[in-house]
Amino acid sequence: MMGKTIGLLLIAFALCQLSRGERDWWENGNFYQIYPRSFKDSNGDGIGDLIGILEKLDYVKDIGMNGVWLSPIFQSPMADFGYDISDYTKVQPEYGTSEDLLALIDKAHSLGLHLILDFVPNHTSDEHEWFQRSIANDSYYRDFYIWHDGVINATTGKRQPPSNWISQFRYSAWEWNEQRQQYYLHQFGVKQPDLNYRNPNVVEEMNNVLRYWLARGIDGFRIDAVPFLFEADIDPATGTYPDEPVIADTSSCPDPDDWCHLNHIYTNSLPEIFNIVYQWRKVVDEWKREHNTDTKVLLTEAYTSFENLMRMYGDGVHNGSHIPFNFEMMAELNNKSTASDYDYYVRHWLDNMPAGVYANWVLGNHDNPRLASRFGAQRADLMNIFLQTLPGIAVTYNGEEYGLEDGYVSWEESVDPQACNADPSTYLKYSRDPERTPFLWDNTKNAGFSTADRTWLPVGQSYETNNIEAQYAADNSHLKIFKTLTKLRKSEPAFTDGDYKSRWATVGWPTRGKLLLVLPILSL
Repeated sequence: MMGKTIGLLLIAFALCQLSRGERDWWENGNFYQIYPRSFKDSNGDGIGDLIGILEKLDYVKDIGMNGVWLSPIFQSPMADFGYDISDYTKVQPEYGTSEDLLALIDKAHSLGLHLILDFVPNHTSDEHEWFQRSIANDSYYRDFYIWHDGVINATTGKRQPPSNWISQFRYSAWEWNEQRQQYYLHQFGVKQPDLNYRNPNVVEEMNNVLRYWLARGIDGFRIDAVPFLFEADIDPATGTYPDEPVIADTSSCPDPDDWCHLNHIYTNSLPEIFNIVYQWRKVVDEWKREHNTDTKVLLTEAYTSFENLMRMYGDGVHNGSHIPFNFEMMAELNNKSTASDYDYYVRHWLDNMPAGVYANWVLGNHDNPRLASRFGAQRADLMNIFLQTLPGIAVTYNGEEYGLEDGYVSWEESVDPQACNADPSTYLKYSRDPERTPFLWDNTKNAGFSTADRTWLPVGQSYETNNIEAQYAADNSHLKIFKTLTKLRKSEPAFTDGDYKSRWATVGWPTRGKLLLVLPILSL
């Protein structure tokens, strides 16, 4: 049958195993993100917990991981499900106790796994002791947060926020506090006041949080929301903060209450953020040196410019993040992407990163729709093949190893503050709940996640057929493909340490049927 000939860019991996010495544990690591609230419930309350994670660590080891990153487990009122911390040195009671966490650390280490905690430094909960004492104008804590009297509107005579800054969760980033009679800044939820990193006491307190958990055996930290750590200081000429300009093309974000409506030149990715990251790198490096431990790693989350991401690694004088998360493929690739698009984003990182550092690749997380929902389950396998065969560090969000799709969460069931700040007609545009629904272990009640009558988010409808137990039993399941890939990655150092090559090819494309091209090239 006649076919047609088209030009394709076929990406092949010419991976040359070089003699580069023994690698540190993280340098070609396979990191697994666990969202604790949705992973495994051990006590039947409908919420995942630390003992549930401990009980499933053998599974994490079995699928080929060597690093485990836990989304926040610190004490919190749960206004933003752990990203509003009221005590950095205590475990959220819903998740367990400090003793449970220590047991989890010990079990992880016994399996050769390294445990990473989510460190949320930009803001605390409004229930944190620091904020309560700042409200009370305690001399030490008075300037721990960003406070301002506001300005008087010349037309109405009424007090209003000191600038037009907008929260990530919509509406003004300023909230009036009646007791202190001032506004405080919250770049996220109203119950998440921003810390003031221009105060050296805040910097040292947060350094001590890192030291506290390093002393208990933690292997590193994923640092949340780095671009938000600093905002412009008060303009001495006006005594207030500068307004941010509206974006040039408002058709892309017409709602003036949305964060995307403004160009965040005064509240996002200011130059000072790098020095604080370098400071935290110094803390973990000093700990390793002084206590003769394994490397303690920093992973940084920063939705920012590519140039800023490269600077996260360091500035040539100071070392920075070991792993500045690479979200380019997650953000830019979709079902319409061509092979040349894939090639571009791989090369873009590899060709521009500083000498002596390691690439990393992230395809999903708890803030973005799942891989299988974005690409389809079968293409998700192809994306995992891509992830596991690229040189450097791979990061997998729990569930993406077996093609878990987003769950459906109705307006009435929504709990994500981004969704709840919207309305029934628009909430799905903002909601992060679908990618946070429970892990599917088997085909029993609640997919084996929990014995509760009601889980914190609804269990996905596909659990009777798409679950871990079923995929272990099936031939060529998503999970088995993933395990084969991680095993290959471990056994063949060329994948993690090799050089990436791509080649153009022209092929005949049949008018019927399928054409599958697999081009592994290993030069030893």
